[in-house]
Amino acid sequence: MTASITRPGKIIAIHLSYGSRADQRGRRPAAPSYFFKPASSVGVSGGTVERPAGTELLAFEGEIALVIGAPARRVALADAWDHVAWVTASNDLGLYDLRANDKGSNVRSKGGDGYTPLGPEFIDARTVDPTALRVRAWVNGELRQDDTTAGLIFPLAQLVADLSQHFTLETGDVILTGTPAGSSVIVPGDVVEIEVDAPDAAGPPSSGRLVTTVVQGDVPFDPELGSLPAVDDLQRTEAWGSAEAAGLAASTDPSSSEERSDETKRRESHGTLSPELRRKLLAAPTAGLSAQLRKRGHHACFVDGLAANIPGVKIVGTAKTLRFVPFREDLFAAHGGGYNAQKRAFDAVGEGEVIVIEARGDATSGTLGDILALRAQTRGAAGVVTDGGVRDFDAVAEIGLPVFSQGAHPSVLGRRHVPWDVDVTISCGGATVQPGDVIVADSDGVIVIPPALVEDVVDATLAQEDEDTWIAEQVAAGHPVDGLFPMNAEWRARYEARS
Repeated sequence: MTASITRPGKIIAIHLSYGSRADQRGRRPAAPSYFFKPASSVGVSGGTVERPAGTELLAFEGEIALVIGAPARRVALADAWDHVAWVTASNDLGLYDLRANDKGSNVRSKGGDGYTPLGPEFIDARTVDPTALRVRAWVNGELRQDDTTAGLIFPLAQLVADLSQHFTLETGDVILTGTPAGSSVIVPGDVVEIEVDAPDAAGPPSSGRLVTTVVQGDVPFDPELGSLPAVDDLQRTEAWGSAEAAGLAASTDPSSSEERSDETKRRESHGTLSPELRRKLLAAPTAGLSAQLRKRGHHACFVDGLAANIPGVKIVGTAKTLRFVPFREDLFAAHGGGYNAQKRAFDAVGEGEVIVIEARGDATSGTLGDILALRAQTRGAAGVVTDGGVRDFDAVAEIGLPVFSQGAHPSVLGRRHVPWDVDVTISCGGATVQPGDVIVADSDGVIVIPPALVEDVVDATLAQEDEDTWIAEQVAAGHPVDGLFPMNAEWRARYEARS
């Protein structure tokens, strides 16, 4: 049957219902749970869906949609299917960038305009067995999902009966019955097709292919109106379907260090300086730390040309990196607005992390201002290191967030830079910085310490500091530096014999 549903009274969707999807997620619900989608999210075959500006994780979900034909209130399981008039295909689209903030309600992550396309054909529910329906999804002609209702954790009739316990299902209401494994991220230009059919029935009855094309939105979310999109590795993994598909390192045995990549280890090291190690680094001057690094063959540990916004301040933390590329009009139009990489970095910085910014040494534009500085401070960031400029310089200093930079500049980001990427290897002030590297900055400058060396380097630095303090006491007492600095055997013996 050719039909359309433009304004159902209610759209009810289930969180997890297929065994294959539950196994993929690593959790299997004991009972169905639901969320509502707005009627304005309904779309039709041949339409488009927008991926909003500044977001990255729009995902498709091929689903079987049920259309209620007769009102249902407290119906028995045996009678529930009689209240279903039509069966069709749906694409339960979702934006994982907004998923965490929705905390399970999915109001924004699943409620966008066009996020519930239905159709194009509607199968008479009387003609099919609800336990023998099939749903398939294709992206750009490639089959991505293929499962049947035999794989459901909760049968279709159970969903109808269960929901009718709580409220009246009215004629025209739509129930989205969940998606099997295979759902993943789609990008502008992708074409998604969903089909529901009954392979074992005569015909077989089919919904036809529900076609949706992804387009890029250009209107960013307004930070003054509400919470902004944000993603992390968990959301990327669940949106793509697996850590491997998301481009994240994964191990077949998480306890095996041999099978974990360097990037995995760097991710795990974020913000994990122990209190004792942090205390030692706070006590160790960068001059001493850099000397110990040079003794170990590390001569490229300096982030050059930067000064502190607050005199006497010190930064100790692990690096969270942010990369800017040179300004180009088309790239800034595509990447500079909305929830761009700069905003994502400041929204995701963890306690004890240092945001390290690659601005290619260009001080003629701000790389952060007071609002982002306040955001970093409220999230517990240890500070910011940038080889570019700082906008709202005095206001940032007044907030109290330690920032090392090339100084003040009133220009906004788009004058010189396009925010491009986060948590990648960058260059800052002539030094290579990787996520998880240890950053120490004081009045002498900024240095980068590889995580594997930090304990050895800081212990040696503090030991040297103890020696230097004792030598200074001897010089203050009137002893000449010859033979004392550095210590010869006689002075070394006196030092080691001190009480």
